[in-house]
Amino acid sequence: MAAIQGITVGLLLVLCGCGGPAGTKTMAIVTPSHENPFFKAEADNAVARARELGYDVLVNSHDDDAHKQDEFFDMAIANRAAAIILDNAGADASIAAVRKAKAAGIPSFLIDREINVNGIADAQIVSNNYQGAMLGAQEFVRLMGEKGAYVELVGRESDTNAGIRTQGYHDVLDKYPALKLVSRQSANWSQTEAFQKMETILQANTGIKGVIAGNDTMALGASAALKAAGQTQVIVAGFDGSPDVLAAIRAGDIQATVLQPAARIARLAVEEAHRYLTSGSTGAPEKQSIDCELVTRANVGQFGAFARK
Repeated sequence: MAAIQGITVGLLLVLCGCGGPAGTKTMAIVTPSHENPFFKAEADNAVARARELGYDVLVNSHDDDAHKQDEFFDMAIANRAAAIILDNAGADASIAAVRKAKAAGIPSFLIDREINVNGIADAQIVSNNYQGAMLGAQEFVRLMGEKGAYVELVGRESDTNAGIRTQGYHDVLDKYPALKLVSRQSANWSQTEAFQKMETILQANTGIKGVIAGNDTMALGASAALKAAGQTQVIVAGFDGSPDVLAAIRAGDIQATVLQPAARIARLAVEEAHRYLTSGSTGAPEKQSIDCELVTRANVGQFGAFARK
């Protein structure tokens, strides 16, 4: 895309040098790195919807670095942005930047990850991670036959979603005493780290029957480590609905994932920003939660990149 030059996914909506929201015609978009297909899908869908609504776009990636995110907010403020759409770099670390934008008269529309303060963002639109985690855990229990040793790979400990997902998992899994958690480790959302952690776990534990991961990249890393160890019978479940995991489900390498409607959420954030800029109100509450969907080999054909076809 010509308008996205050297910068990754992000949702900074509306950057321009015009005098106020009614005259601005650029949407800035700031997210984590596009190397993760989830964040790329967010950016691509936000860009597409913003252009459909007549906006120019500026897209940046903070790479989960709050200092870099602060620089993009400063850029938005200096350019008198009309609005910012953001998949943030930390629930606490992002508060100051969103507050600074609000003080400058620039509304922020958050997607995917909330911040730990209400009232400074104009919208916080997220997947229902708890509902999705319970869906995934219920399927994992079914696949495990309600018993056996399993491993949990957790996302970045500072990420709100990591805690919500593991809570949702355990509110289901802990009801089954024959399911035994033999190792719980953070792989920081990373495929490489998940591969390495899974290798180490396999060396220390025998008889592992399943792995439940806090996201799809970690599920892919775990699956690769299991395959390398010749343990392809181990059940693996993820969370996100990435194209790579949908392909792995079709191939039988991964058994289930929970699809986050990232495409829908990104487009919805752009629409609410546009509504706010044109009418003065989003017409919706600040906190909005969109339900996730379970994907298995039986229904995988119904889904595309972070969306139902």
